[in-house]
Amino acid sequence: MSLFSRSSILRMVPLAVLPLLAACATPQGGSATAPVKVSILAINDFHGALEMPRQSVFVPDGQGGAMPVPAGGAAYLASAIDSLRAQNPNHLVVSAGDLIGASQLVSSLFLDEPTIEAMNRIGLDFNAAGNHEFDRGQDELLRMQAGGCQQHTTRKPCQVEPFKGANFRFLAANTLKPDGSTLFPGTAIRSFGSGRDKVDVGLIGLTLEGTNQLVSPEGIKGLTFADEAETINAAVPRLRAAGADAIVVVIHEGVRTQGIPNPQGCEQASGDLAGILQRLTVDVDVVASGHTHWAYVCEWPGRDAARPILLASAGSQGTLVTDISLEIDPRASRVVGRSARNVIVQSEGYAPSPGRFSANTDRFPRFAARPDVAAHVAKYAEAAKEFASRPAGRIGGEARRGGDADNTGGTLGLLIADAQLAATAGAGAQIAFMNPFGIRSPWRLAPGPDGQLTFGELYRVQPFNNTLVTQTLTGAQLRELLEQNFDGQGPNQVLSPSRGFAYAYDLSRPVGSRIVSVTLDGQPIDPAASYRVTTSDFLASGGDTYSVLLKGRDRVIGMSDIAALEAWLQAIPARPVPQEQRTSDLTPKP
Repeated sequence: MSLFSRSSILRMVPLAVLPLLAACATPQGGSATAPVKVSILAINDFHGALEMPRQSVFVPDGQGGAMPVPAGGAAYLASAIDSLRAQNPNHLVVSAGDLIGASQLVSSLFLDEPTIEAMNRIGLDFNAAGNHEFDRGQDELLRMQAGGCQQHTTRKPCQVEPFKGANFRFLAANTLKPDGSTLFPGTAIRSFGSGRDKVDVGLIGLTLEGTNQLVSPEGIKGLTFADEAETINAAVPRLRAAGADAIVVVIHEGVRTQGIPNPQGCEQASGDLAGILQRLTVDVDVVASGHTHWAYVCEWPGRDAARPILLASAGSQGTLVTDISLEIDPRASRVVGRSARNVIVQSEGYAPSPGRFSANTDRFPRFAARPDVAAHVAKYAEAAKEFASRPAGRIGGEARRGGDADNTGGTLGLLIADAQLAATAGAGAQIAFMNPFGIRSPWRLAPGPDGQLTFGELYRVQPFNNTLVTQTLTGAQLRELLEQNFDGQGPNQVLSPSRGFAYAYDLSRPVGSRIVSVTLDGQPIDPAASYRVTTSDFLASGGDTYSVLLKGRDRVIGMSDIAALEAWLQAIPARPVPQEQRTSDLTPKP
């Protein structure tokens, strides 16, 4: 599967964004009664990052560049949230989706049970189900809420201890069952204060409408994902009628910024969420968002520029917490002041690569690991050690894919495609493709001095346990597949091909005719000929909007993607990293 993984259908609606206001002006005619202050602490895209993810938050360095601040780890996140929660007795902790799925090995190996338990300890109140919550299917997701040890996947549940389920509530306002009801509740109300000073905060939790294109169809059979803006706008009056004084949307969809990274701004932001915000009722006060893994905070114009929406996202993997402060007038039943900031969960320094070190800084608070959460993580890390540390092959150098903004698979994508081709040769495979967004953070394989890699290192870049599927496509269908890289129905991504295959593209040409050339072993593809093509079962099911793969015939099911990669890396001497150019961007440069 894929990242952003499987990202949504980008409409890319760029909007000018207003600067973040320290607090909105008090509306005219408001009550003189002191407002009730409520804190919303938001995270998103945690992805089971229980251990320190060896990631940094980049912030402006004051000299026109950016500096890294090491951050993340569930035990440090717990302390950061405790620190912020202590500042206000009126608080909620929410997650904007992808709390689980595409997780670290220490969580994924145990079906993300340890992440749910960690969030119980941290005190999460609500999680809006994102696309990755559905990675193992809706039945397994329901088990995450309810607990129990019923087996829905190839892995056995409750391997370490009985699983009691989430103490927090999943929300899924636009995830509809065949009868029109929601898979989980769509909304919730929390009250703060008492008597005449009581205020109610209404929450709406939902995922992106394109979730059905980002997960295996079999796992969401019978579910539909409704339009985000329509779902929110329908829920707001119901919450208001139930007494909500403030409306907070927690949505697994987002935007991306440009320029120097700044988690406190929305510089040149654009993306799917922009179009949704433009359609929202003005009664929405706050939108806590996610999915893009970008960090931002700002006042967004929305439908009415005079009544902007406070928009925020906390990046990914628990490296940030968005601290949202609301001032609510209980007499006027409305928000009269608000602010937000992204707080860095500064943990321990680390070496991202030999000769480099991401050091701590006194510019931001440092958080200690909370002992109970640290002990919980350590228990599962110990249980996973045998799997994570065992040797899993060698490689003759570093193989790398770019970060979240990179739509190519780099040398790592080529390496994986080669592994999948070799693993399915018995099924007649001539070509294999790896989707770049299926390669996860840290997006690289960096071997030790002897070229050795561990299973844990392989798992970090390929955590989905997808199954390989080999099928027959015509040359014309093969070309159509490549055109779907750039057809506007999903994020542009350049499928990484296996050795011997090459293609070139020109994005200045019209959609549907952007592929300039396609060759196999140096010969042009014959539109009428048949070719055996290998992909993951996720792509073969139409994932990432590659619908042409649904037309393939004579399917043969193979091994898992990670087993294929491990088998490929058993070569002696160490397997070299592919360096040849297999894809060419011929788009004219300005």
